[in-house]
Amino acid sequence: MSIDLQDLGDIKIPEYLNIAHACTSDEYKATSHHPDNIAIIVDQHDDVQQLSYRELASRSKQAANVFQALGCQQGDRVMLCLPNCMEFPLAFFGALTLGAIAVPSSMLLSGDELDYLAKDSGAKILVTTADHWAKLDKLDSPSHQIESVILVSEEALASNKASKTQLYNWQKLMATASDEIETCKTKANDPAYLVYTSGTTCYPKGVLHAHRALLGRVPAARRWFDYDTNKIDRILHSGKFNWTYVLGTALMDPLLLGKTVVVYEGKAEAEARGKIFLAEADTWPKLIAKHQCSIFIGVPTLYRQIIQKTETTKVEVPSLRYCMCAGEHLSDELYTAWKERFGLTIYEAIGMSECSYYLSQHPTRPVKPGSAGLPQTGHSISLLNEHLEPVADNEEGMLCIGLDDPGLFLGYWNLDDTTKASRKGTFFLTGDYAYRDTDDYIWFLGRKDDLINSFGYRISPHEIERVIKTYPAIADCVALEECIGEDKNIVVACIILHQDTSFNEQALMDFAHDHLAKYKAPKKFYLMDRFPRTANGKVLRKALRNTILNK
Repeated sequence: MSIDLQDLGDIKIPEYLNIAHACTSDEYKATSHHPDNIAIIVDQHDDVQQLSYRELASRSKQAANVFQALGCQQGDRVMLCLPNCMEFPLAFFGALTLGAIAVPSSMLLSGDELDYLAKDSGAKILVTTADHWAKLDKLDSPSHQIESVILVSEEALASNKASKTQLYNWQKLMATASDEIETCKTKANDPAYLVYTSGTTCYPKGVLHAHRALLGRVPAARRWFDYDTNKIDRILHSGKFNWTYVLGTALMDPLLLGKTVVVYEGKAEAEARGKIFLAEADTWPKLIAKHQCSIFIGVPTLYRQIIQKTETTKVEVPSLRYCMCAGEHLSDELYTAWKERFGLTIYEAIGMSECSYYLSQHPTRPVKPGSAGLPQTGHSISLLNEHLEPVADNEEGMLCIGLDDPGLFLGYWNLDDTTKASRKGTFFLTGDYAYRDTDDYIWFLGRKDDLINSFGYRISPHEIERVIKTYPAIADCVALEECIGEDKNIVVACIILHQDTSFNEQALMDFAHDHLAKYKAPKKFYLMDRFPRTANGKVLRKALRNTILNK
């Protein structure tokens, strides 16, 4: 049964659905698909591994048998703390094959943070590396439920830290595991994977997704991706599998449709230093050329690095025909620079952990730089006021998603009250604000907490940032509000300069006044070397505000 990507107005969700089976088998793919086509390529700096769809299906079932032999059952949680390696998709699909719930987590998290995720999720099995396990001192706590730790590294097993926790070697377990197992007959609404949002002021929230989320992501295949129907696209994603952005666009989405996924893992020492981007800027064009990738997906910061730090042009990457970004706003300046250098448009999208991507740009409609594009056909998206009434064109409203949306999450893990508070009437309240122009394009304003309130004006920081980033000396900008007295807030901007450029505050102030309404123009600029960011590269605005206060 292949999915008709031409008709997404009414996505048919079957009673039974298993993400692992759908992604690794032929059932949902085009009739031209062959099991020996390459599914995944993992480039680990000096070692390249690849699996065909046939091998991916077989080894995922081996992983399912490994978990089952360790006592894992349907509904149990399997926590994955891995770099970009072939073991990640095998463990992910292996857990789902068994009907268990996969819990991806970042290698950049501290021991305390991982201990919280382990306890909160109630994970029974942890799959990680030997080096990483050695750092997780907190995971010997009796308060968590982890019984088995599987180390994917070839090194000798680390010493046990807790008598109740058994250590195993992935290679040895897989070497003797059978690939004969019946995929759990999960219902489409059964839980499949649990991802955690980036916590900034409190503990992160677990976002639980059902197996139907796979088909709920299909609109992105038609309204953000631009797959070639005549050949197998190769999609290079610059992120890590554990990030929801990558988990969808570089694993589940392409594999469902029989495409080839390419991911990269940088040097171990770079990761140990906690860098967000583990490769030099020219690594990505080299990977595109090396693996003949046709689609490249990243964050705007990475596109900016390629423009600023390399001389690469389209000549060096002839296979590249389509570029996509999300995670942070794409500036007009970067959009234009990339198009001039490569002759390609970067198509932006906006989403969230609770529903992935639902607003996007696409070649079927002209791109309006600065706009988030249009709601993807197949998603139920509305802009509503506080009374849950539709707002008029050019009027601010909250982006709300229909509770019948197939991609909407099941709920927040162990947080029933928070789940209920996020749903009113027939809508999930995203907390993100935007307005719609007369051509139906959506202009993203951000979360209520991010909006700047200055002398009675409500201002989107993104609008200011778009303008300031066009100033020649500015490499990056974040707009904030600063309190200068009781009920007195001014607009300020934190800026990072391009290398080898000087900063003239008055000149930048004049530029801002020439290109922004007076009430929007920053009254003060803070020169920064870097911005505090989450492990996924998003700016931590509250942390940045605190930095300003302490200056």
